[in-house]
Amino acid sequence: MNRLARLAGFGAGHEEGVDRDDAAVPIDLSVDQQPEQLSPEAEAALREGIVAALRKVHDPEIPVNIYDLGLIYKIDIAPGGNIAVDMTLTAPACPVAGMMPVMVKDAVKTVDGVGEVEVELVWDPPWSPDTMSDEAKLQLGML
Repeated sequence: MNRLARLAGFGAGHEEGVDRDDAAVPIDLSVDQQPEQLSPEAEAALREGIVAALRKVHDPEIPVNIYDLGLIYKIDIAPGGNIAVDMTLTAPACPVAGMMPVMVKDAVKTVDGVGEVEVELVWDPPWSPDTMSDEAKLQLGML
């Protein structure tokens, strides 16, 4: 009888001390553990790395990175380093609408400490030049 069956009380009355499954793979009987919560410092460092990675992604039609364009609305960091990003595009008919979320996901995945990445394309609120950073406005001659 294997160890798990003996532990559970199956096969009572059979030969004691006989273990026919000495080579059994250990089974983790512990309750599912929650991923470790990041410290505030670790979360800040991870967020900084994510922002740096997003600044390397550019809208092919505009010579400014998507972070400074204001296309990234939210970066949520869950315990264990899983990341959820809400982003938008400058216009719903943007020709790179299908590619941009994939580019964002790929960029975020390059950051050390990042687990799973989910990118959601949202349209509310709609993007406007008001969401751009001052650096982006300066680079585009809007300041």
